[in-house]
Amino acid sequence: MKLLAVDTTEDTCSVALCVDDEMRWRFEFAPRQHSELVLPMVDELLAQAGLAVQRLDALAFSRGPGSFTGIRIATGVIQGIALGADLPVAPVSTLAALAQGAWRTHGADRVLSALDARMGEVYWACCRLEDGCMAVDGAEHVGKPESVDDPEAEGCWGSGSGWDAYADSLRSATGISGEHVLHEQRIHARDIATLGLAVLIAGKTVAAEEALPVYIRDNVAVKSAGS
Repeated sequence: MKLLAVDTTEDTCSVALCVDDEMRWRFEFAPRQHSELVLPMVDELLAQAGLAVQRLDALAFSRGPGSFTGIRIATGVIQGIALGADLPVAPVSTLAALAQGAWRTHGADRVLSALDARMGEVYWACCRLEDGCMAVDGAEHVGKPESVDDPEAEGCWGSGSGWDAYADSLRSATGISGEHVLHEQRIHARDIATLGLAVLIAGKTVAAEEALPVYIRDNVAVKSAGS
């Protein structure tokens, strides 16, 4: 299977291309440069693989929650490519992608993902490993770090920029110890690609016009859609 994945959620920009068992990617720390970098990254990976975009089986993108601007960039890029090449899309939760990265790098099979939502809040969810892929366990939330309350949190690992910004409050609220917090971990397109492939195999992709961002702030907790 051949799938291209994009992430522009926070201060990094990354693109990954999966061709059967081979994964290629580009990853840069690039605050406010996402719109300038993402399409050249896409073109470079496709050129290196000798692939035309029309030969892909699907696309995947980080659909949120996260930076409103970042999510809109990824959504717009993927919608444009999907419409032009008539490709299906796999929307992937940023919180599940963070957890997938924790599993890939540290073998963490239960993760409380938290992204800095600004205004003294975090986007957060507990994620659990299912058949090699992380899935949001229940709902995605936004709220004060000290109000994070999940009975499954103790024993989890912590991952995401929310832990960098509000480590003390999150540790107190969740009972997760400092040695189980993965500081400086960011969303990576290779994890978006892994989860996107699972969506494709499960037959749960959507058409380009249905590949929409998930902000969460408009509805404080929503059921996970497309982990």
